[in-house]
Amino acid sequence: MNYYTDLFSPETYQAFSNSGKSISGFRKHQKNLVSNLKIGDQLICYVTRISRWVGILEVMEKYFEDDTPIFFSENDPFVLRVKVKPIVWLQLDKSLPIHQDFIWDNLSFTRGLAKNSTYWTGMVRNSLKKLDANDGQLIKDVLIKQISASKTFELTEDDLKKIKRTTVRTQDKEVEVVVPEDDEKEDVELEVPESTIIQSLIAEIGERMGLKIWIPTRDKSRVMHHWDPEENTLLEHLPLNYDDTTLKTIENIDVIWIRGRSIVRAFEVEHTTSIYSGILRMADLMALQPNLNIKAHIVAPNERKDKVLDEIRRPVFSLLEKGPLSESCSFISYDSIRELSEDSKLEHMRDTVLENYEELAEEI
Repeated sequence: MNYYTDLFSPETYQAFSNSGKSISGFRKHQKNLVSNLKIGDQLICYVTRISRWVGILEVMEKYFEDDTPIFFSENDPFVLRVKVKPIVWLQLDKSLPIHQDFIWDNLSFTRGLAKNSTYWTGMVRNSLKKLDANDGQLIKDVLIKQISASKTFELTEDDLKKIKRTTVRTQDKEVEVVVPEDDEKEDVELEVPESTIIQSLIAEIGERMGLKIWIPTRDKSRVMHHWDPEENTLLEHLPLNYDDTTLKTIENIDVIWIRGRSIVRAFEVEHTTSIYSGILRMADLMALQPNLNIKAHIVAPNERKDKVLDEIRRPVFSLLEKGPLSESCSFISYDSIRELSEDSKLEHMRDTVLENYEELAEEI
């Protein structure tokens, strides 16, 4: 028997609670992970945005695929489904914050870290991360104990803000949106060298995967201080057939991975704490080319994650012809880029490995 993470946003937590709690759903891109689940494995459930452990689900059967809406009234994305039996399922005000000492000081991935650290978040970035057996048992024990103890852990004002969401109606469905609060630090500069290093690492990762790389002309000299590309890897001209307006937008994106004459991935690396410009550039591209199937990523320090995802969920970005930006543009942290760049097997990987590192606005 193994333990795996099962991540819920506050919205999917509520949807699961209302559904009868007999099916846990996952996205199509997680098929390989879902297929590894065995009967008797236990899913340790974690609620994002408020960072709480909320339950344990035991796997009762192998997965099946079904797009009949269960968790949402329509367009349910969680089509890979597993029959489960709840061992523990707590109300949110009874769920266990990960920063509580009796949890934080004993988990292998948080123990010894400052509570404002973000180095531990990789373990709760995506569902179906395999937990160390001792970690899984620890969380299981404290969750089972909480059933009888029923101790209340009040949701803070900040928690309540993170839970509260608004929806708007598009042509075919309701979409969750956020109107971000103004940030008084929006014009403060981060260390430009750090963002340039991250930009160069993204380029190097793509090169090692066998892809061609585009860097805007304005950035090439800075990036090449940290990255020495092989001949013919760094493109001088985009091999794309689009109108001038689209090309001008694409040319200004911080890093693009290209295979043949197709864009594989596009990255905006945040150079300041103002994150709006990069997201706006991605939205412009989606608006100009609604039929372009492109994976877009905003790369920023982990402490900026909530701000990035809130900006992606702005109402204006939820009404694009292609569909909400939150469905095609994700967040990746600086730490994740560094971690991936150190993988010795990159040459044998495909770009889809980024799905293990990205965080989607609609899931968080």
